[in-house]
Amino acid sequence: MKKIFCTMLLGLLSFAAHSQKGIPPKENTIKTTITNFPGHLEYSSKLASSLKPLAGWTVTPAATGLGKPRMLYLGKKGQLYVTRRDAGDVLMLTDPDKDGKFQNMIRVADFPGVHGITAKDNFMYLCNNNKVLRYPLNEDGTLGKIADTLIKDLPSGGQHANRTMDFGPDGKLYISVGSVCNDCKESDKETAAMLQVDSQTWKRTLYASGLRNTIGFDWHPVTKEMWGVDNGGDTKGDDWPPEELNHIVMNGNYGFPFAYGKKEVDKSREDPVGNTKEGWTQKTMASVMEFPAHSAPIAFAFFENGPNKGDALVCWHGSWNRQNPSGYKVEKIKFDKKGNPTGSEDFLSGFLIGNERFGRPAGVAVGNDAVYISDDASGVIYILKQK
Repeated sequence: MKKIFCTMLLGLLSFAAHSQKGIPPKENTIKTTITNFPGHLEYSSKLASSLKPLAGWTVTPAATGLGKPRMLYLGKKGQLYVTRRDAGDVLMLTDPDKDGKFQNMIRVADFPGVHGITAKDNFMYLCNNNKVLRYPLNEDGTLGKIADTLIKDLPSGGQHANRTMDFGPDGKLYISVGSVCNDCKESDKETAAMLQVDSQTWKRTLYASGLRNTIGFDWHPVTKEMWGVDNGGDTKGDDWPPEELNHIVMNGNYGFPFAYGKKEVDKSREDPVGNTKEGWTQKTMASVMEFPAHSAPIAFAFFENGPNKGDALVCWHGSWNRQNPSGYKVEKIKFDKKGNPTGSEDFLSGFLIGNERFGRPAGVAVGNDAVYISDDASGVIYILKQK
């Protein structure tokens, strides 16, 4: 465990040090950063047995020793694909005897920095910071050896290089591109944004902006509307800005870098050229729900079928800059029949014990009869089933 407290006074005197252009804030503001990395506990079956699933669910480890598994994708025949950004590969896990534990593992692709994954029409799509590749899917679930490079010029990610992507109900590919740094005014309009890609021409357009880092997004199975969870900025204290659940629509601007949450202006920012922060924020979209600052949402997915249809799961990777740690769990966000979020409850918790943790939820895959969660701190895939 390591705690560092850092306070900066921002205002006219410090503005000269900023590379951003605009009118400096009229008032002095204080920025406080608290660095608190909860200590890591080595994974053990005893710790895993202490996890707390939502009532009516069971949780068991389905695979261990996987290094740093990130995003997950369920294949047509029950294969679970796992991207490993640090290892630069994709694994395919299978469970031939259907006992809830993966017996077989095959490396099906090598792609440096691979993170995002999806599939459509017998092709698998993978992306890293700059590229989107397409592989043919073989009958046994393995991937062809030769990939087509569909995109090779996504903006470099800087601080946020973890691209994710998926096909929407309209058949178009959507790619989330995070901000280059903590809260700078982006020079490239394709950063801090959601991109829409025509799957016939592979030409892309800006779908939504002002999204600092929306790694997790999905479409409601009934309304077909896009929702996503956005990571708020750092160096602004323990409790602000909040993490956000946003209803993402075409041409929507969600406030970054001048506002967060329900159009709350970031007073530490300079005014944009030709406007004020308050004036600029008026035309932005407010978040629909807010969650504790620095909890770090990663994956987000809806239940497509069954009694939980229309509810969503979000993996909170966990804070590193909060005096009292937050996140380190999976949360279920409840939606009503009209597709509106109404509340939330813990779906899988217990990774955080005091100021120590033995796991960091990262990826989620929701199947017809099971939910899979990746933990990229201890190298585990968990399976959750309803009793």
